Amino acid sequence: MTERFRVLVADPIHDDGRKLLESNGALAVDVKTGLDEAGLIACIGVYDGLIVRSKTRVTAPVIAAARSLKAIGRAGIGVDNIDVPAATERGIVVFNTPDANATTTAELTIAHLLSLSRHLPQADRSVRSGAWQPTRYVGSELAGKTVGIIGFGTIGRLVAVRCAGLKMHVWAHDPFVSPEIMAQSAAEPQELDALIAGSDYVTLHCPLIDKTRNLIDAARIAKMKPGARLINCARGGLIDEDALVAALTSGHLAGAALDVYVKEPPKDSPLLGLDNVVLTPHLGASTEEAQQAVSVQIAEDLVHFLTTGAAEAAVNLPRISSEQLNRTRPYQELALALGRLVGSLTDGPISELVVRLFGSVAELDARPITAEALVGLLNKRLAGPVNRVNAAHLARAQGIEVRESRSEHARDYVSLIEVSAVTKTSTTTVAGTLLGGRLPRLVRIDSYDVEAVPKGHFLFTRHSDQPGVVGALGGILARERINISRMHVGIDANGGADQAIALISIAAPLSETALSEIQALPPIQQVVSFEL
Repeated sequence: MTERFRVLVADPIHDDGRKLLESNGALAVDVKTGLDEAGLIACIGVYDGLIVRSKTRVTAPVIAAARSLKAIGRAGIGVDNIDVPAATERGIVVFNTPDANATTTAELTIAHLLSLSRHLPQADRSVRSGAWQPTRYVGSELAGKTVGIIGFGTIGRLVAVRCAGLKMHVWAHDPFVSPEIMAQSAAEPQELDALIAGSDYVTLHCPLIDKTRNLIDAARIAKMKPGARLINCARGGLIDEDALVAALTSGHLAGAALDVYVKEPPKDSPLLGLDNVVLTPHLGASTEEAQQAVSVQIAEDLVHFLTTGAAEAAVNLPRISSEQLNRTRPYQELALALGRLVGSLTDGPISELVVRLFGSVAELDARPITAEALVGLLNKRLAGPVNRVNAAHLARAQGIEVRESRSEHARDYVSLIEVSAVTKTSTTTVAGTLLGGRLPRLVRIDSYDVEAVPKGHFLFTRHSDQPGVVGALGGILARERINISRMHVGIDANGGADQAIALISIAAPLSETALSEIQALPPIQQVVSFEL
């Protein structure tokens, strides 16, 4: 019986998501909610997958204890409760569901916008208390007002379209989104400070990272229009809450609406005593539809990754479409073999790895191909686990600079991948192609043309081009009772006549004694036994 992947669900998720996990025969699912850090550390070691929402914190100590963990799924958008760098270093994929609850969060933003402009919570409380004071709660129309949207991802764009439908002027700021994309959602791009100074309403839809922490501080609040209003349904740490309290108390800001806080719940916060702020308990994803969507989405992503290795929606991997991944996968397998090969042939510290794509492969996204070449290289050199998640991080830690290049021209091939490892004293280059678009072949080592299936055990030599070398190698292999599957003696493509290589596919690895014997042969300059 095939061993099943063990998955821990550490926060409550919708029944549909849980049932999807439990119905998959490849998974064994446990639900253990309410675990603190110590509790999670105590049990996490046996699990391959972990699903959380916002409550459970996946800290560096938890990740250090997760000896089998392959993936962490966050049913929601924000991953600030997960130590993503620590997960990346350990090669653990982190997933979130950035679009599954986008509509719900955008609609909550609009609800807050309307609540602020018409004083709906205050008016409700007034009527319930027995008062009838319509003149006290005179509001402000949204039509014709300017709303400034900071952060123009999926949620920001949905907010923009809805605000445009309310006949508002829509401004947006996001350094990673082009003006053309903003225009598609009826938004006009603005620099951040200009947006803050000119907007009647400012709404936040950006992630909480070091650069955005306290993005709306006292200085920026001071630049806002007198009587402007601020909305935050993204992350609490985006706003300096002390500065916000001061601006609301002084009357510089007419109001604020918050769904998120620096500390949740915001017990003892001075915000609780202000009448011109609307507070909700982190309701951004709290609709039946969103709860179902994020739970099903994260369950599907985790199942797909654990059973196939596909990670289209990973936070710590480049996001690539399924169509691109399917086209890239055969080249990734080739790049993995080339990385292993160049790592086996290169002595000493590598300072640079260069991946070059030629011909039709140059049309594809190079990142997953380069990642696999790094995996192949580093697996030969590091004792710890190396995969496409942590390969780039581990390369940087080893002082390896990674470069990519591409060209439409592939010379003698429809497509070609070259991988070069650079040291202080030498550069080793290997190249491969796909026959029929699917069968990997090694076609060159440095300037020597070869043809080999990059799979199995190999013996490689660099030697003087003279009679008897191949015979001597064959004699040693025969004595060791190791069969030769295929042999190729490389021809120098640059016309060199005094040097040659031999690439021999063998049935089993050679002993150190036999390798030493080969190295002692006078014509041999280098001998390497390796497995691809």
